[in-house]
Amino acid sequence: MPKQILKSQKLRNNEYYDTQEIFDGLYERSSKGEIFKNLMGLISSDNNIRLAYRNIRNNGGSDTAGVDGYTIEQVKSLSEKEFIEKVKTKLKWYQPKAVRRVEIEKYPGSGKYRPLGIPTIEDRLVQQCILQVLEPICEAKFYDKSYGFRPNRSCENALAQANSYMYAGKLHFVVDVDIKGFFDNVDHSKLIKQMWALGIRDKKLISIIKEMLKAPIKMPDGEIVYPTKGTPQGGILSPLLSNIVLNELDWWVQSQWVEIPTRHEYSCKDSKMNMLKKHTKLKEMYIVRYADDFKIFCRSYAVAEKVFHAVKQWLKERLRLDISEEKSKITNLRKKYTEFLGIRLKVRKKRKELVTTSHMTEKAIQKVTRNLISQVTAIQMAKDRKDRYAQVQKYNSMVIGVHNYYSMAVLVSQDCGRIARQVNCVMKNRFGKELKSRKQIERMKHKKNRKRRQKKRYAGIKIIINKSIVERYGSSEQLRFLDGFAVAPIGYVKMRVPMKKAQTVNKYTPQGRGEIHRKLRMDLSTIRTLMETVDRRRTIQFTDNRISRYVAQGGKCYVTGKILQNGEIYCHHKKEGKKKDDSYGNLVIVHKDIHKLIHAKKQEDIRHYFSKYGKYINLGKLNRLRKAINNFEIKENVLDNSNAK
Repeated sequence: MPKQILKSQKLRNNEYYDTQEIFDGLYERSSKGEIFKNLMGLISSDNNIRLAYRNIRNNGGSDTAGVDGYTIEQVKSLSEKEFIEKVKTKLKWYQPKAVRRVEIEKYPGSGKYRPLGIPTIEDRLVQQCILQVLEPICEAKFYDKSYGFRPNRSCENALAQANSYMYAGKLHFVVDVDIKGFFDNVDHSKLIKQMWALGIRDKKLISIIKEMLKAPIKMPDGEIVYPTKGTPQGGILSPLLSNIVLNELDWWVQSQWVEIPTRHEYSCKDSKMNMLKKHTKLKEMYIVRYADDFKIFCRSYAVAEKVFHAVKQWLKERLRLDISEEKSKITNLRKKYTEFLGIRLKVRKKRKELVTTSHMTEKAIQKVTRNLISQVTAIQMAKDRKDRYAQVQKYNSMVIGVHNYYSMAVLVSQDCGRIARQVNCVMKNRFGKELKSRKQIERMKHKKNRKRRQKKRYAGIKIIINKSIVERYGSSEQLRFLDGFAVAPIGYVKMRVPMKKAQTVNKYTPQGRGEIHRKLRMDLSTIRTLMETVDRRRTIQFTDNRISRYVAQGGKCYVTGKILQNGEIYCHHKKEGKKKDDSYGNLVIVHKDIHKLIHAKKQEDIRHYFSKYGKYINLGKLNRLRKAINNFEIKENVLDNSNAK
């Protein structure tokens, strides 16, 4: 699921569970500098716990087990009441279980590994409950040019800001600082002090976070390690905690120039900047940060050199963090490239002015090439045609992912052309004449329809053209077909201009959510009624998926297509067994009378409901639901007789 859809869905979730106004209030109070001493009541509230489940259930990591071997599957079977009580009990006497350490290879064949810590599913739910309440408080205090792991911000926004400083700001010297093992070296006591300074002063909450930070780590060899510093990568709360640590750096850099206090107040920031340039000897600097990856842009080498040493010293003295001397440097962007978020950035001369240019990094090109060739092998090794189709689809999704992200680079077409030359060569060697162009496919389809004997000749070839691939790459001559399946061309890509974050967009203000509210078009009062009227003995999975189904169907009955009012809504299980399957795919929202019609066996009952709803009923949909529960199909003449009456 694309990231922008996930972000929009999380906002909708806040609306469904009636928590958005609470989060808005926290954001507003934090903006005014208020202190928060009683947050545990909000964290352990029923709706916040339900919201945590909804936000975490579709997370890819929810299917990954911790040290206890449990995943989200074990949680789904709990009744809603049991689930809420379990989380509340955990919050009341919080003792985290060990974090399972796994080593993830950075990319195939690199020999370099990234350590990840996987908490148990219970601990992840607790962390999600805390994150939902802490995020609005912290967002009000975070600096605007920080983009990593924050709502409504992305790599695209960070790259757009960096481009703006290089081109519009003409800041052609950049300070690259690489913090050595940042996530493993965060100082716990310093982090707690920073949270206290942000106004988070609930002692019970602080003690829970301390316990989280000190949770034992179970290494791959079974050894138990007790950490004294660091936040485990993989924990739900870790990204927020890392931003809290480096938020102090953001504001310190800005206090040296952009936010420096002046004797007179200026209505325009540009006027203030011009005054500082003319009448002071202050060092001009601007920071762009994405998690622990940040750049500081300067106007001259002399200033950049002073900034480099000042930042190095500040990190050591204030945050107790060391920098990597080999990876940290000052770059003249007129002569060399600097790397940021997988993109190489540089300034070049075009006619009479300097403009920014960018490529994919060499590491990114090699990684993409290696991954695509590996997937070509998977296509070749497919067991049958169905498996080959699945592998081709996976290859296509990889190509689309590369194009979606790296199209922000100005010269991405050159880079993807390099990748295409290697990947296409491998494809030709592996598949030979099986790989066909669009013209060959059209010619083949034409021949299939000419004569019966030619039909027999091509009868074994079924052509399946994925519409989304053809719509996106249909005009490209590079489009190829393998065994009738469209294969996305890696070399066909168009550059797009990365966009800055819109100033008005804000998850925690009514104005900032305006666009999402316009797209939502749902009666939130009905959704809240659905939540309040559910039988608490039902599983948490059923409670959550019922809301998802109602929203997905636009509040309409699946069979009649009519908008359902309070008191008319029924959530029907398509297939019924001894143990009810509460998965999303097995549920459908119908009118309560239509539910009775699905189960009806007597002709008089069927005629009664048809006389009442006959002109709205989609007989095909109704019969599919009846057939799924082993009930007989209703014939067309029943509908006709009912309408006649």
